[in-house]
Amino acid sequence: MKVLLDENVARPLSDVLKSFLERKGHRIDHVHDLDWSGTKDVELYQRATAEGYHVILTSDEKQLKRAPEVAVIAASGIHRIQYSHPSRGGLVGIGVAIGTVTAGLAVALDELAEAPSQLLIKLRGIDPSRSSRILVTDPAQDPPPHWPARAVAAVPAQAGEPAPEVVEISHHVPHQA
Repeated sequence: MKVLLDENVARPLSDVLKSFLERKGHRIDHVHDLDWSGTKDVELYQRATAEGYHVILTSDEKQLKRAPEVAVIAASGIHRIQYSHPSRGGLVGIGVAIGTVTAGLAVALDELAEAPSQLLIKLRGIDPSRSSRILVTDPAQDPPPHWPARAVAAVPAQAGEPAPEVVEISHHVPHQA
């Protein structure tokens, strides 16, 4: 499928999508790469239709609330895939966007390959909260099975020296409040 990424799709996300979807036979283009930056949505869907795109990926939640855009989207026949843009910026924000889109887009494209008509798809976001993204274990407080109480390591001997001595290694983990 030929997929067009709207200008609100972050460039790093474009690179990630190209790296794994183009190997599966999809073509991924970003509006910036086509010199279509600044193109209004109505014209963008018309251009995308004329250029043979099957899908537009966007994070623009307002498109489906504006009558002129809804009319041109419907008339285009192009599948529209939307994801929510994270309110957080920086690494967490781009991580949430990349996680959401990479986890959902391949599934969505499979769905679209079988679609008899135009579909509108909204990708479900991932939860960026600390409790949903990581699980922290302090093995000094809650060791996993078979976790050693202490580790020992041999210090290698130099040529002609006596056998190596055994040195205990402490597993002190600083605790942050």
